[in-house]
Amino acid sequence: MSVGHRVNSDHQLARLLQIGVVLEEVVEARAYHNYQSLADDERKLDPEIEALLEDAAEESAEHRERLEAVISELDAESIPFEEIETLVEAKYGQTKPEDFDGVLYDQLCNEETAYKFYDDLIAGIEASDAEFSVDREGLLAVLREIREEEADGVEEVTEIMETRT
Repeated sequence: MSVGHRVNSDHQLARLLQIGVVLEEVVEARAYHNYQSLADDERKLDPEIEALLEDAAEESAEHRERLEAVISELDAESIPFEEIETLVEAKYGQTKPEDFDGVLYDQLCNEETAYKFYDDLIAGIEASDAEFSVDREGLLAVLREIREEEADGVEEVTEIMETRT
């Protein structure tokens, strides 16, 4: 299912929001993995990266909670977690942390992927005239806030990278 198309039903919206939940789980897990991959001396020498990864994991957990709250309000059946996980892995999980030259590049990819997902989801909702069982403007406000936080994450990682070149 492409996010770039119109979102035309509660079922489709629920599925896309569930993809967002799993995507956030992936981002959180990769931030945790990247943090754990730092050697003890790197953690002590680079509190900026440590804080970045910790904040990213906390932000992803918060985003998941916000998305799950919207999903619970929808008049739609839940899609099995395994099916959503497979979709996310196929579309968004094609790279692994070790595919990048460093923790910051991986984190930048994670933030950009999440930003793009939310941007596409918002566009798909805005392009649709469907009635949802949740307040459209409230839904869009939540998604726009999450997208903005992802954009801030991209900017934060980029700034750290620029200071290190």
